[in-house]
Amino acid sequence: MQAEIVCIGTELLLGRIVNSNAAYLSKKLASLGIDVFHHTTVGDNHTRLFTVLKRAMHRSDIVIATGGLGPTVDDITLEIVAQVIERNLSLNPVVLKDIKEHFHKRHIPMPKANLRQALIPKGAKVLKNEVGTAPGLIIPFDKKVLIALPGVPKEMKPMMKHDVIVYLAKHFAGNWVIVSRSVKTTGLAESQVNQKVKDILKIKPPVTVGIYTHTDSVDLNITAKAKNKRQAQKLIAPVERKICSRLKEHIYGKDGETLEEVVAQGLRKGKKTLAVAESCTGGLIAKRLTNISGSSKYFPLGLVAYSNQAKQTLLSISPETLKKYGAVSKEVARQMALNIRQLAKTNLGLGITGIAGPTGATKDKPLGLVYIALATPHKIFSQEFHFHGDRSSVRQRASQAALDILRQHL
Repeated sequence: MQAEIVCIGTELLLGRIVNSNAAYLSKKLASLGIDVFHHTTVGDNHTRLFTVLKRAMHRSDIVIATGGLGPTVDDITLEIVAQVIERNLSLNPVVLKDIKEHFHKRHIPMPKANLRQALIPKGAKVLKNEVGTAPGLIIPFDKKVLIALPGVPKEMKPMMKHDVIVYLAKHFAGNWVIVSRSVKTTGLAESQVNQKVKDILKIKPPVTVGIYTHTDSVDLNITAKAKNKRQAQKLIAPVERKICSRLKEHIYGKDGETLEEVVAQGLRKGKKTLAVAESCTGGLIAKRLTNISGSSKYFPLGLVAYSNQAKQTLLSISPETLKKYGAVSKEVARQMALNIRQLAKTNLGLGITGIAGPTGATKDKPLGLVYIALATPHKIFSQEFHFHGDRSSVRQRASQAALDILRQHL
């Protein structure tokens, strides 16, 4: 069974929008044992879109197209789909009713342009859009299927999850499944991870391992192909154990886990509270911590003290320390951690100061120099880091290192 994903929209080709839909859809299809052989991105052009869809229907059993289902003149997917499968469009009263109700609930008059979204090819199964106005479509065609979904992820994903996967599992699922497991590491460069697991990266199917680098982490993805999910997991398990034995404390999570989620679990489990004093990260650590629902139970205070004056006034950093060692120093980071803990009356205090750049660096204190300190009821830990990259990368890596210090302590 061969599938193809066609992502439609000139904005994708111009780089204004990152195409995350293709990755999401590929993962879902793999879970059904359906091979994805092609990804195509095409702009809102009649001739090119017709050619792409026609070719896709010729060479693939399943074609999933996203985008171009909106009400504007450049939303041409329905029109082109009808041409490709040689079926007429007709006004669907159920879809029209749903669109009208969408605007009625928002007390907005329905623009006439939205009428065109109710024009549906003959024989199509309509997928209701619970978020927007563009319906999804499942169109069986010559023992194949063409599926058209909205391009907006929050509209597309529910349709894929609740309707398309059920349909494909019934009519097109393969005789095997593809299962993946992601082992997430931090604190090591890609080359360092590669050195530790290079023999594992060479293993052959039905299990394969790939290494994927992000700004602040390196992931190892283990993928297995088997007759069912249980067999695939049995193939993955010994490989995962081997990877974990090599990378040990550098592993912070699996699959979709984030470092802030792991830290949150550690704080809740240990019944600890945390306060954070940030300088160079500008509140990024606090943002990541508060991404987790219920964080107010363990994170009562985050303070951004960017200037020396703010450090003195809000965090009681002594002028003598600032003058002697400078704002970017181990000594200041330690005082920030200790004083924010005392101010918030928490179990733990985290302090971070550094030079994110591109300005502010000196010969003695280069770009990317960051000091992180953690204050506990009994001790203050501090560590010096040297991060590379632009301002955004340094800040992200610094926040990751700070959270990882918390993780390891917890």
